[in-house]
Amino acid sequence: MDARTNPYTPNAGAEPQAVVGRDDQLELFDLLLARVARGRTEQSMIITGLRGVGKTVLLGQFRRAALEVEWIVVELEASKNDEAAFRRSLASKLRAALLELSPRSRWSDRFMHAMGVLKSFTLSVDPNGTLSASFDVDAVEGRADSDDLSMDLTDVFISVGEAAQEREKGIVLLFDEIQFLNAAQLESLIQALHKMVQRKLPMTLVGAGLPQIPELAGDAKSYAERQFKFPRITNLGAADAAEALEKPARDEGASFEKAALARAVEITGGYPYFLQELGYAVWTVAEGPVITLRDVEDAIPGYEMKLDESFFRVRLDRATELQRAYLRAMAQLGPDAQKASDVANVMGRTSQNLAPTRAELINMGLLYTPEHGYAAFTVPQFDRFMLRAVPVLDVPELKRRRPRGASR
Repeated sequence: MDARTNPYTPNAGAEPQAVVGRDDQLELFDLLLARVARGRTEQSMIITGLRGVGKTVLLGQFRRAALEVEWIVVELEASKNDEAAFRRSLASKLRAALLELSPRSRWSDRFMHAMGVLKSFTLSVDPNGTLSASFDVDAVEGRADSDDLSMDLTDVFISVGEAAQEREKGIVLLFDEIQFLNAAQLESLIQALHKMVQRKLPMTLVGAGLPQIPELAGDAKSYAERQFKFPRITNLGAADAAEALEKPARDEGASFEKAALARAVEITGGYPYFLQELGYAVWTVAEGPVITLRDVEDAIPGYEMKLDESFFRVRLDRATELQRAYLRAMAQLGPDAQKASDVANVMGRTSQNLAPTRAELINMGLLYTPEHGYAAFTVPQFDRFMLRAVPVLDVPELKRRRPRGASR
């Protein structure tokens, strides 16, 4: 069929033509905004899930919903930045939010105060004033200038939240990849948001990240589990997965045979990103307008090659030789969460030997710990890829430190 009309969008974070199966999360978001706007308290939320389940797409849906009710949206993709970069990035985004709330010519004393607090927030990491010069106000002494991130961010949120309240507007921060915030940054965000709840200010945060986020948030602040909901999104059910494939095809005057649709759902496991990749691949091989079971089967090699070369390979390429061996040993045990001791046995090592490797893979976002002593892949079907990419498990020798004085 015509490549120009291919309706599938296998790109990171790209919104598919049919967003299905996420009504519950959208309703929770609408409820959050509605209650905060009324001065009521409501738990915010952090969406969790594996790679490719549509967390970023869902944040895009939240953005659209917030704009429809005239909230100010602040979007940020977290990364492994130090405190200085974190302060600069957040200050710049909140400055833009203040300007969106009201043009500079109509600013009240409260807005001038908020901008001054933002300037104070950046001075400790911007002593030359390169960034703070754009704020065009005097720093507010004694606010957001303590060098304690939790205290300073709380001052910032209060001042910006009060400015929003004055304009009878709300601000929602949409944070993607939130698992990459370090412990101090995550703790500071949670503490600042807690103050928003206590003061009933119209400012909240909704995040998205990998499944380890509830544990990380709980470690950062004990009350995080009461402050946030942690809805987890997974693969789509059979009916929703079928609709994610069928609707875009129908919109272009094409259709799937029942058997073809069932096979496509089986291959992808109902994972949203995989559905887009397979749909795209099928469209390129099918003559149409009816997509057959044979078309789906013919598309499988190209579909797997594309996943292997992009979605999977980019993650494996960051791993060391020993880390790859660990991932391969996990894959050999199957797709489920695996005990550290079982993985070590496959590799002929001990759990203690491999604990640093396991920790590194968790820190890289390739594994997470669903329960104590177990680890699982953060990428669906990564076990299948590892078996294809590394057919034979080859465990490198562990480097041992030579005792002092030992002969060479």
